[in-house]
Amino acid sequence: MSLRVLGIDPGLTRCGVGVVEVDSTRRATLVAVDVIRSAADSPLEQRLLTIGRGIEALVDEHRPDAMAIERVFAQNNLRTVMGTAQVSGLALRAAAERSIPVALHTPSEVKAAVTGYGSADKAQVGAMVARLLGLREAPKPADAADALALAICHAWRRDGLGGASSTAGPAAAGLTPAQRAWRDAEKSLRTPRLGA
Repeated sequence: MSLRVLGIDPGLTRCGVGVVEVDSTRRATLVAVDVIRSAADSPLEQRLLTIGRGIEALVDEHRPDAMAIERVFAQNNLRTVMGTAQVSGLALRAAAERSIPVALHTPSEVKAAVTGYGSADKAQVGAMVARLLGLREAPKPADAADALALAICHAWRRDGLGGASSTAGPAAAGLTPAQRAWRDAEKSLRTPRLGA
């Protein structure tokens, strides 16, 4: 059994979208990757329409089992945050209309999942995405690689598929260092602390 996840790195000028298929051993395979673009000089409503239609077309073509979207976080640039939030809303609406479960993941969570290091830079994330998917080079621009990283993060966080833990048994032996670091971080979050 496998899980197909659509990752979305929301942006008003460039919205990264990537679909991966992850099997029960947590091996990820590339299904599709793209960047949906909108012209900065177009009216806002037209830009949102373009991106919304692009997301919907991708969802309808690839029929993901789940959607992973980067969680909007505070920045100094209010305009950037607003555009990101608006595009996130479009993705959430597309998923809701098709009854696709959605999860929001922070950038540091995604970085930790794919590289084992929550402060990894974009080059490190792109290189690891390429390695995990067996690609010769990282997808470009970085928004595309980030979308794939989101999809991989979500599939791994869901423990691979069917609710069975992939941290025990034969599947655990085949984990990459990044997957082991993610598993260990997840365990530490679930372990109750004394006095808590």
